[in-house]
Amino acid sequence: MPIKDAAWHDRMYNNRALVPDFADHFAHWKNASVQARETLKPLLDVPYGQGPNETLDIFPAAKTNAPVVIFIHGGYWRSLDKSDHSFVAPALRDMGACVVVVNYALCPGTETQAVTVPDIALQMAHATAWVWRHIAAHGGDRSNITVIGHSAGGHLAAMLLGCDWKKVGRDLPAGLVRKTMSISGLFDLEPVRKTPFVQGDLRITPAHVRMASPAKWQRPRNGVLYTVVGGDESPEFLRHNRLIYQAWGPKTVPVCEDLPGLNHFSVVTALTRTGSRLNALAKTLIQQKPA
Repeated sequence: MPIKDAAWHDRMYNNRALVPDFADHFAHWKNASVQARETLKPLLDVPYGQGPNETLDIFPAAKTNAPVVIFIHGGYWRSLDKSDHSFVAPALRDMGACVVVVNYALCPGTETQAVTVPDIALQMAHATAWVWRHIAAHGGDRSNITVIGHSAGGHLAAMLLGCDWKKVGRDLPAGLVRKTMSISGLFDLEPVRKTPFVQGDLRITPAHVRMASPAKWQRPRNGVLYTVVGGDESPEFLRHNRLIYQAWGPKTVPVCEDLPGLNHFSVVTALTRTGSRLNALAKTLIQQKPA
């Protein structure tokens, strides 16, 4: 058994160290994102609130009354931006979706306004509520929303499936989000709290672990989560993928797969590639009617 000390946690969770060519992946995402915005002419930086980074980009579908996909980016809740992830929009739009790529505040925030992981989760609930209230004006079907997230975004997508929407807004339906996909998500914040290279920014407390660890929650009553991870990711990311399946069961998590040959970054690119397993799973989820 390995000694699960600080160095072990850093080895398990530092994906940039595990993928030496990570910068090449980021460069591809950035270039493809610029091209996507030039081609699709989205509505950029639409505010969904008044807080830091509370904006989203809308890529309308070719047809009206389209299923809606909200995409939440990763970056350990402390880095990256929606503008780095416009590249997912063309493939999702080809599946018939109206695509919304959302931003959120980044940890640790500022001296005057701290940002925590629970704060970001609440921002994502507010962003999703904004989409439900306004997406019809952009051709989206608010009764058919799918949330897809990568890494930290995968964690946030799972949290939205378990959200108590009546506490977010009295006008919101209880089953606002019933279809979610987590790509390389994290579902228990306790080991992340013990990981030095991110904890300095995240400042996760035991209370945050209890509040914002989906694997510690009861199974959501409605909806499904497809959870996938790159087969070449660290043992801890593979474990998290199984963990949420074990916690919520096959009814809520009907898909739990390790995707061979993919790392923490190439797995997101696979979402955009026709013929890939991940692309096919996303298409199935988006095009099925909410249960």
